[in-house]
Amino acid sequence: MNVRYLLWCSLLLTTCMPPAPKADMVLYNATIFSADPQYPDATAVAVVGGRILSVGSDVQVLRWAGPQTEKRDLHGAFLMPGLIEGHGHFAAMGKGLEQLNLLQAPNWPAIVAMVAERAQTTPAGAWIYGRGWHQDKWDAPPRPAVDAYPCHDALSAAVPDIPVVLAHASGHALLANARAMALAGVTASTPDPPGGRIVRNPNGAPVGVFEENAMALIEKPLADWENGRSEAEKRADFERIAARAAQHCLQHGITSFQDAGSTFEELAYYRDLAEAGKLPVRLWAMMLQPGQADTGRMGAYPVIDAGQGFFTCRAVKAYLDGALGSYGAWLLEPYADKPDLVGQVVTPVDTLALLAEQCRRRGLQFCVHAIGDRANRELLNLYERVLGDAGAGYGQGCPRWRVEHAQHVHPHDQGRFAALGVIASVQAVHCTSDAPFVPTRLGSERASQNAYAWRAFLDQGARIANGTDVPVEAINPMANLYAAVTRRSPTAGVFPGGTLTREEALLAYTLWNAWAAFEETHKGSITPGKMADFTVLSENLLLCDAEKILQTEVRATCVNGKWLFSAK
Repeated sequence: MNVRYLLWCSLLLTTCMPPAPKADMVLYNATIFSADPQYPDATAVAVVGGRILSVGSDVQVLRWAGPQTEKRDLHGAFLMPGLIEGHGHFAAMGKGLEQLNLLQAPNWPAIVAMVAERAQTTPAGAWIYGRGWHQDKWDAPPRPAVDAYPCHDALSAAVPDIPVVLAHASGHALLANARAMALAGVTASTPDPPGGRIVRNPNGAPVGVFEENAMALIEKPLADWENGRSEAEKRADFERIAARAAQHCLQHGITSFQDAGSTFEELAYYRDLAEAGKLPVRLWAMMLQPGQADTGRMGAYPVIDAGQGFFTCRAVKAYLDGALGSYGAWLLEPYADKPDLVGQVVTPVDTLALLAEQCRRRGLQFCVHAIGDRANRELLNLYERVLGDAGAGYGQGCPRWRVEHAQHVHPHDQGRFAALGVIASVQAVHCTSDAPFVPTRLGSERASQNAYAWRAFLDQGARIANGTDVPVEAINPMANLYAAVTRRSPTAGVFPGGTLTREEALLAYTLWNAWAAFEETHKGSITPGKMADFTVLSENLLLCDAEKILQTEVRATCVNGKWLFSAK
C-alpha cells in the first residue's frame, strides 16, 4: 500500500479524534488581547503544564477540556499576556515597601515630621532610610534652600542622634542629616568627587544634599552598617524583601520584571530563590556596572532561564549621566534654569567603552542609563564604534543593546536608534510625572522637540520597551499606560503630541519588552507553546475611555498556569 496514503489516513484519523492531552485549565468567554496577529478575535485559552496549549474561540478551545480541567468563565473580562515591567529596581522596590515612602509627601516640613515619627520606633544604632522626595513637586518651596534643595537643619534638629538618609525620587541625589554626615566624615573641606557634587551654602558648608557620585560619601557608612549583619541575617532580609516585591508585582498584574542593576551578591540571592521555587515573578536582571576589579566575575554570565525560567541575567547595567531633576542629565546646551551647568558625567565614556568591549566579547547585552541629549549622543556614538556591522539594524544577530531612559534625545539622533539596532528603553510615566519641572530645566523648545520622543522613535523604525523605573515611580502599569496614550497627568495636559496607540502601548508592556530581553519566543503574547502568564483586568484597554484606564483594576494574575493573585 502507498506509504503516502497511509500517512494521509493516519493524519485524517488523528484530526477526527478527541485532542490529547487534556488541558489543566481553560479560560473562556474572555475579551482577549493576544499580542499575536494570528489570534485577533480569540475568546478562550487552554493551558497544560504551565504552557499555552490552544488559543481560539470558546468552541475551539473548550474541546480540550476534560473531567479534571479547571474551566473558568471570565464573563467578558479583559485577558492579556502577563504584564512585563520593562525597567525597575526589584530589591529597591521591596525595601521601599518597608521604608519611608516620600513620593506623595507634599512639602519639606511634612517629610521632617515623617522622619521624626519613624525615629520614635527606630532601635539604637540603626539608620533611618527613605526615598521619593522631589523639591520641584512640592506645594511650597523649602526654607531655607540652596539651589531649590532643602537644607538639613530642620531634619537634624528633629532627629539629632539617628543617622538619616533620604534618597531623591530620581535616585541620583540624597539628603543626609548632621548625624549621617558626621559618621561619613563630611565637612566643609571635603572635596567634590569626580562626577558628583556636594551642595553647599554660600559659606561652603554642606547643606546635606549630595548629587550623583557624591552620594557614595554617605552611602559607604550606611553600607558598612548593613554589612555588619551576619550572612544569615542578610539573606533572610533579602528573601523577605524579594517576597514583598514579588507580591507587589502580582497585585499589579506584573508577571515578569526587568531589574535594572543588581550586585553580584544580589544576583546570587535571586538565582538561589528561583531554583528553590521562591521567586513567583520571572526576573530578568542586569548586573550592576562591574568595576575593573570585578570584571572577572562577569565570566559566570550569562545565566538564562535558571529556576525553570524564573531567573535570567544576560545584561550589564551602567550609568553615563544622572537625572534631570537633580541637574545630573548631561546636556548639549546648558540648563535653562542653571546656565552654568550642563549636567554630570557619572562614568567617563572611555571607561564605558572598555565595559562595552567586555559585553561584546561575552555576548552580553549592554544597557546604559542615558537621560540628557549629550549623553544619548555620546552613547550612540560609542555603540556605533564598538558594534560595527553587528549594530546595523534589528536583523539576525542584533545584540539588542539598550539605552535606559533615552529621555531627551536631539532630533538629529532620534533616527539613529533604528539604524544602529538599539532599543530605546523608556518610561512613559516620566513624561507626566516630570512635567512640573522639565520645561523649566530645558526650556519650552527643547522640551517639545527632544523630550519623551517615543512616537518619533517608532515612526523612524526603532524598537522601544516600556517600564516605570519603580521605585522612582509607583509600579502601577495603568498610570504608565495612561501616560503613553495621552501624555497627560490626571489633572492637566502636558507635552501634547507624540502618543502611542492603545495597541502599541500594550505591546510595549508585553511582547516588545520580551523582545528587548531575548525572551519573545516564550513570553509576551498569548500564543500556543508560550508560558501561561496572564493578567486579567476589569476594563478593555483597547476600547475603554482614556480616563477609565486609570480606574482599571487587576482582577487576577496567573504565572505558569497558576493563579497567584486574585482580587476579592
